[in-house]
Amino acid sequence: MPDSRDPRTTPAETAPGTGLTPLITRILMLACGAIVANLYYAQPLIGPIAAATGLSPGAAGLIVTLTQVGYGIGLLLIVPLGDLIENRRLILGELIVTTLALITAAFATRAALFLGAALMIGVGAVAAQILVPFASHLAPAAVRGRVVGTIMSGLLLGIMLARPIASLVADLWGWHVIFILSAVAMCALTVVLARTLPRRQPPPGLGYGALLGSMVMLLRATPILRRRALYQACLFAAFSLFWTTVPLLLAGPRFNFSQRGIALFAFAGVAGAIAAPIAGRWADRGWSRPVTGIALVMVTAAFGISRIDGRGDTLAVAALVAAAIMLDMGVSANLVLGQRAIYALRAEYRSRLNGLFMAMFFAGGAVGSALGAWCYAEGGWPLSSALGAVLPLIALVHYAGERKAEPGAGPAP
Repeated sequence: MPDSRDPRTTPAETAPGTGLTPLITRILMLACGAIVANLYYAQPLIGPIAAATGLSPGAAGLIVTLTQVGYGIGLLLIVPLGDLIENRRLILGELIVTTLALITAAFATRAALFLGAALMIGVGAVAAQILVPFASHLAPAAVRGRVVGTIMSGLLLGIMLARPIASLVADLWGWHVIFILSAVAMCALTVVLARTLPRRQPPPGLGYGALLGSMVMLLRATPILRRRALYQACLFAAFSLFWTTVPLLLAGPRFNFSQRGIALFAFAGVAGAIAAPIAGRWADRGWSRPVTGIALVMVTAAFGISRIDGRGDTLAVAALVAAAIMLDMGVSANLVLGQRAIYALRAEYRSRLNGLFMAMFFAGGAVGSALGAWCYAEGGWPLSSALGAVLPLIALVHYAGERKAEPGAGPAP
């Protein structure tokens, strides 16, 4: 029996909606950003990593692919454990895996060793997706959207900052250093979370095999999950397409940006993360449906703005910056709205629902990256931006044709 005098004893051991202090909220926000950034450090460094580890140019894409594969595995097989075993212990275990994988990647001299480390970095990074439903359980229902939005703003900042930071660090000290620095950060984070996170033991329920099997049932029986996953998969596909192809455009003969210049451009998108906590507050007020429409329209419009092309390159770059901010704001807002919607369902399913939601929309992101690279090779930015606009339009058409509420599912978010 937990000791009631232990300040870390909470959640399922006492009651949902207790135990989340402002300090813990800020720690979780920073933790999610630092953890998820590990998925993206290698993306702008594929060239030097492949050269250093002896990986052929044709196989260099595996550096990113295996990290995403590991993340997908973790979302489907590890995140659901948040409904089964004590959450703090699960999170700390994942952080240890991440730290060891980062150290291995930093000192790898062979392709097979680095690729194995990349896979495990992805598996370990799902700790962020255990932290978010964990925080949702701790938060009172009346402010759950705001709390999720605040924490997700940290996660989104991690995604947006990882690439430019990795580029700048590699430019100054070499590609190894970003993995070493992140490993040190993960060690520090493990200590901090061990000392500050409350314990949460989920109530007794299904065994692991039955838990995984139940995810198919949850997908079939939860229309909100399917709808929200579709919206976010389309938007994240557009997001990934944009950030895969814009660096190619900027590095091309027209703009001729250096690696440092591209990194500085990427910082512009960080401004979009401010939409996450705002969207969470609006969702708490019951405005999820109209704000969803606004987010979908913003992402669609961003690709139109990106095509503005005046007589000088300054206007064209300014249009791309504005498009990046609008795109990231729309994606950030819709992500928070989706997570708040599924977290409003039964708490005992929360980790499984989050794992399904994240797996589906990250699959959309992988498709967007692949299609973006192909489109840019075949038709340059005009073809890439056209497809980028079509993706959120698919979600917008689905959104426009839906009823405002579905029986048994509560208000349509």
